[in-house]
Amino acid sequence: MTNLTLKQLRYFEALARYGHFGRAAEACGISQPALSMQIKELEEELGTELFDRSARQVRLTSFGEEVALRIGGILRSVDELGDLVRASRDRLVGRLRLGVIPTVAPYLLPTLIGDLTRTYGGLDIHVRETLTPRLIQELEEGRLDAAIVALPVSEPSLAETTLFKESFVLVRPGEDEGKPVPEPDALREMRLLLLEEGHCFREQALSFCSMNTRPSPPRDLLDASSLSTLVQMVDAGIGVTLIPEMAVAVETRSASVSVVHFRGQEPSRTIGMIWRRTSPLAKQLVEIAELVRHSAGLLREQGRMPAARRGSSRG
Repeated sequence: MTNLTLKQLRYFEALARYGHFGRAAEACGISQPALSMQIKELEEELGTELFDRSARQVRLTSFGEEVALRIGGILRSVDELGDLVRASRDRLVGRLRLGVIPTVAPYLLPTLIGDLTRTYGGLDIHVRETLTPRLIQELEEGRLDAAIVALPVSEPSLAETTLFKESFVLVRPGEDEGKPVPEPDALREMRLLLLEEGHCFREQALSFCSMNTRPSPPRDLLDASSLSTLVQMVDAGIGVTLIPEMAVAVETRSASVSVVHFRGQEPSRTIGMIWRRTSPLAKQLVEIAELVRHSAGLLREQGRMPAARRGSSRG
């Protein structure tokens, strides 16, 4: 097998991941016929079919699944070789593939991207916004260099460093302004609006609601796919919600809502950055993490991560 090309292996990996010729071709930046031809040539070179093709989807054959494991390792090694070359330079240049969870990305990225661009002039930044389990998977598969997530992730293969901590605040309808701030267990009797399952922020909020009480969910949960939707639902009088302090300025600027901190022990989260322990870029990623801390600090100084009113001052 002397005619295999790295390009064919990447096209194979894309088709295996997306299970669709059109989406895989789009991800690879080529036409669908060109992708199909490259996959066919790869199968001819190997002497067997790698995919079961149907009108609706494309699946790996049993042999294709075995090939996928090996090709994944080959592509990771190739990428790490490129990272090793980049790591040998004085400054980080080239592509940086950064993942960010949805409850951080809209609020931190505008400042962070600007800081990265000014500090690293030769950096080509690719951002991937998705949920933590997917980010971890893509890190381990070598498709991301680093990710900004809520800690801890407790994955032995990943290094993690703390970036900053932030509180969660209570968002209530505007007519609740001035009312006493409820205790955590009182939220269990309210219509609590939360992000849909899969978001780590949802689990953190539920954990706070169960503090010092039996570990069962609040009485009436309604789910949404974004913090923006949650706040607009509160504005409409549907219920109450918790959001991270980072999101307050952006998400409440067009909503008539009341935002307050809880009394006593506040719910909070720790945001950090993770990457593969084996990454040749580990030293440079530590520097990137320090820049993220700086960007988060700027947000606070500029009042874009403002402190909501304290519950203790409201009675």
